[in-house]
Amino acid sequence: MSEGKRRYKATIDGEIYTIVGSKPEKHMRVVAETVDEQLSQLKELTKGLDKEKRAILLAINAVSDQLTMRHELEQLKEKYEQLEQDLEN
Repeated sequence: MSEGKRRYKATIDGEIYTIVGSKPEKHMRVVAETVDEQLSQLKELTKGLDKEKRAILLAINAVSDQLTMRHELEQLKEKYEQLEQDLEN
C-alpha cells in the first residue's frame, strides 16, 4: 500500500467494502454513509432495478453533480480574476 493510504471498512447496501484512500477516516465514513443513503433512496424510487443498475444511476448522478460544481467553480474563478483586474485598475 502506498504511503499515506488508509484502509477503511464500510457497509454499503448491505455489503462490506474496503475503501483505500489518503483522506481522513471521518471523510471516508461520510462518503460511505452518503453512498449508502443515496442507494437506499434509489432503491425506494426504482424498485424494479437491480443493485448494479442502481449503482450506475448513482454514479451518473455523482458525475453530473461533479460537472455542475466544476462549471460553477470555473465561473467563480473567472469572476474572481475579473474583480482582481478591476481592483488593479
